[in-house]
Formats: sequence, structure tokens, C-alpha cells
Amino acid sequence: MHALDVLGDPVRRRILELLADGERAAGEIGAVVQEEFGISQPGVSQHLRVLRDNGFATVRAQGTRRLYAVDPTPLREVDMWLDRYRHFWTQRLDALGTEITRGKRERRAGEAR
Repeated sequence: MHALDVLGDPVRRRILELLADGERAAGEIGAVVQEEFGISQPGVSQHLRVLRDNGFATVRAQGTRRLYAVDPTPLREVDMWLDRYRHFWTQRLDALGTEITRGKRERRAGEAR
């Protein structure tokens, strides 16, 4: 499965958001996702499996709990892929910053008169 296919699902993106703050138990992830998306526990488990099978998450056992964490490797690959397109938004952000600065200077000049 391609990284963008994995990240294209809002449930999987939400799980990664939860994991970005640190390792979490499967039950804790399930409770949040079930509440927010109204899906069953087996549905959450399926999404966790997709993340795990595609390298976006790791899991380790701690007694009877399963603790999940983000594996940054595929996210770096996505970032490298996006790098080719980054200039499309950085140019616009740079231009916006220039316009904001110009507007501030013009306001100050108008106030000084």
C-alpha cells in the first residue's frame, strides 16, 4: 500500500495524531477513535494493523496491553516525496509575508503623517 493510501484515511491520520504525542495503549486509542468516528473496536484494530503492516506504527507488548508508537521512517519518505512540491506553497507564503510587511510599512507611514 502506498503511503498516501495509508494517510488518506481520516481514522488512520487521527491515530497517527494521537501517537505523535507518544506511545499509547491500543485500548486508549480505540476509546478515542470509537468516540470520534463511531466505529467498532475491530474496526479500530484493522486500522492499527494497516498502520503497523505499512511501517507507520510499531507495537510492543507490556503484559496484556499493546502499546503503539509512531515509526517516523515512512513519514520521512512522504516528506521527501512532498519536497518536490514544497516550492508551490513556500513561494506563496513568502509572497504573503512580503505583502504583510509592505502593508505594515504603509500603515506606519500613514500614521506618521
